[in-house]
Amino acid sequence: MSEIQILLVEDNEGDILLTLEAFKEIKVKNNIAVVKDGVEAIDFLKRQGQYADSIVPHLILLDINMPKLSGIEVLDFIKKDEKLRKIPVVMLTTSSSESDISACYDKSANCFITKPLDFGKFLNVVEAIESFWFSIAQLPKAV
Repeated sequence: MSEIQILLVEDNEGDILLTLEAFKEIKVKNNIAVVKDGVEAIDFLKRQGQYADSIVPHLILLDINMPKLSGIEVLDFIKKDEKLRKIPVVMLTTSSSESDISACYDKSANCFITKPLDFGKFLNVVEAIESFWFSIAQLPKAV
């Protein structure tokens, strides 16, 4: 796989910077698009409005607690859409609530990860995401 296309759906500016820095640190050749709420995520994935030229991601990193539409609502939209449902969705959130975990898997999340607060531990999480999704797992070709 040449350049990895990742969509980060996150409303917290600090978490956005942390995630971008972690991917930069592990030196993965990637392109990370960032949207800050559920409505923007759907617009990006449907390639409409300001996102008409967006590239379909190989992987989606999706927070749960966001304005406009929650991550669970976005996940539900993705997994019900015939063109998008094959894109792996990793729920990457501060939540460790059993009800959130269950709700995400009920909506066919591919993975649920609670973000560690420590940057070193977060870096390990990002390395594991990269290693599994882009080195071990085989992904479908982009839509």
